[in-house]
Amino acid sequence: QVQLVESGGGLVQAGGSLRLSCAASGSGRNINAMGWYRQAPGKQRELVARFTRDGNTNYADSVKGRFTISRDNAENTVYLQMNSLKPEDTAVYVCHVRILVTVTLYERDYWGQGTQVTVSS
Repeated sequence: QVQLVESGGGLVQAGGSLRLSCAASGSGRNINAMGWYRQAPGKQRELVARFTRDGNTNYADSVKGRFTISRDNAENTVYLQMNSLKPEDTAVYVCHVRILVTVTLYERDYWGQGTQVTVSS
């Protein structure tokens, strides 16, 4: 049904930059939230940045001032510009979209495969 295609991960040195992208297909106009989480081995999944339906953004405190989320509503695509990367940013970054099912007003969550971001010291 809903497919998320992620790209942009890679290996960078501390202080470098990466730009992630995530394109959602099959979601229509019922996206309530879309953004990025990250997962590291032995660590709990955490929210990095996301858009809500009203256009507000949420950022993890650890990335404020360094990461910027943007979106292309026409293509249902979100981007994550990651600047001043630190080794502690190393993780699998996973795209997430929350869809509102209009007829029932229930929400459903979809997840991408994830893209690896590795920051060397």
